[in-house]
Amino acid sequence: MSIQDIAIKPFAGQKPGTSGLRKKVREFQQPGYLEAFVQAIFDSQPALQGGSLVLGGDGRFFNREAAGIILRMAAANGVARCIIGSGALLSTPAASAVIRAHKAQGGIILSASHNPGGPDGDFGVKFNSSNGGPAAEGVTEAIYQATQKISHYRILDWPLPDLDRVGETSLGSMRVSVIDPVHDHAQVLQNLFDFDAMHALLKGGFRIAFDGMHAITGPYARRLLVELLGAPESSLLNCTPLPDFGGGHPDPNPAHAEELTALLNGRDAPDFGAASDGDGDRNMILGRNLAVSPSDSLAILAANAHLVPGYKNGLAGIARSMPTSRAADAVAAKLGLPCYETPTGWKFFGNLLDAGRITLCGEESYGTGSDHVREKDGLWAVLFWLNILAVRKQSVTEIVQQHWRQFGRHYYSRHDYEAVQSDIAADCMANLTKALPDLPGQKIGTLAITAADEFSYTDPVDGSISRNQGLRIICGDQARIIARLSGTGTEGATVRLYFEAYEPDPAGQQDDPQQRLAPLIDFAESLLGLRRQSGRSGPDVIT
Repeated sequence: MSIQDIAIKPFAGQKPGTSGLRKKVREFQQPGYLEAFVQAIFDSQPALQGGSLVLGGDGRFFNREAAGIILRMAAANGVARCIIGSGALLSTPAASAVIRAHKAQGGIILSASHNPGGPDGDFGVKFNSSNGGPAAEGVTEAIYQATQKISHYRILDWPLPDLDRVGETSLGSMRVSVIDPVHDHAQVLQNLFDFDAMHALLKGGFRIAFDGMHAITGPYARRLLVELLGAPESSLLNCTPLPDFGGGHPDPNPAHAEELTALLNGRDAPDFGAASDGDGDRNMILGRNLAVSPSDSLAILAANAHLVPGYKNGLAGIARSMPTSRAADAVAAKLGLPCYETPTGWKFFGNLLDAGRITLCGEESYGTGSDHVREKDGLWAVLFWLNILAVRKQSVTEIVQQHWRQFGRHYYSRHDYEAVQSDIAADCMANLTKALPDLPGQKIGTLAITAADEFSYTDPVDGSISRNQGLRIICGDQARIIARLSGTGTEGATVRLYFEAYEPDPAGQQDDPQQRLAPLIDFAESLLGLRRQSGRSGPDVIT
């Protein structure tokens, strides 16, 4: 048994994005590439030496091999204990729960979230801090700087222990705890929700369908929905995790969860449908012939939180990412709660959660969560909805439409232009940036533009400033257009456009969102020229 010091040179482009470092699998498979980034984590995070590290991932292609490398590197870098999910598996919210439950100094999560998997797909490595949440910008910057001056990595030359068998073992002088990947997370959720009420709902004939998209949440859904709540096994779709996600795109939206969407729109549809993504941190909620907007879902959870045991004493506040619709703001205003607008990226919610300023938070990209962990949590959202449905004894559609009548409807849509040539994407964004100063006072149909700017965020807890977080065109309380470059793609550039229009009158709340938002969509194209320059007839994905 020996520790090897292996010389390497820095790799270009190892700067973490909004959720860690994401690249094509083949990039991570380059000799020394994964090792360089992981060594940079150990070099920049001294608390890991002599401390505990949580390790696991979503089971995508290269997950197990990467986990083995990281485990042997952890042993060589002085980690005292590594807590790893059996089979090297952990959903992202479960990893957060494990970090918090075991008071670990941090965690390494192997995932590219909702990105495709397989040998030609994507892979990712993300460091989570001791609070269980994604590392703050200062930490990711320190990791990046370490990648730029790395000269070697350390790894233990010794066979790995059996990672499929739950129990205690060792690797060199490091203690290895192989755990049930579901247990800690399930315990947290059982403490929040009324499982008896949900069990009675399902036993009373209420039918559900959950699509695991051949990703990590299959075992979690089976434990929670089938074993604990009594749903029939037939309620689970695609709940066997596969390294390539069955050749699908594990992104829970109507465009990619086609089987589930068709089921909920078909004859004899179940009462409730839900899906989660590659690493289990996102969720899509469906009723019969209705896909609930993620922005609406956050607002509805906030408005009904008092019905759920874990939140019956009220909420400290609500936060949403800037591109997320202002539906949550309307709920916060009526409840007299603070509502925070943050940049995209779950790490920005972490300070607010740790400071006790918020209880619920969410992003338009199908992510919602609370202060129970420091990540968004797909199955948490599913259980939250089921708990509300069990108490209110109404359908998903009835709850959504009643919410609109009470708070108004925020028509909302996101248009994704994926793998755009980077120079074209940059040119289009530059066109809009240049136009911003002259927009206030102009009109989009009957809507008057009241402000146009580039969003910057000052963290109310630590005073840190995050600039260049997206371009905004605002028409008072009536409408918004948002444009930003996504940090989650692995090739070219992904341009995301967001459109929102508010309708307080129930008589005007049943329109098709794309038709209602058409004036905003056309105006954005006139400024950006994205379709014209990219040669595309429209976005790749509309949600």
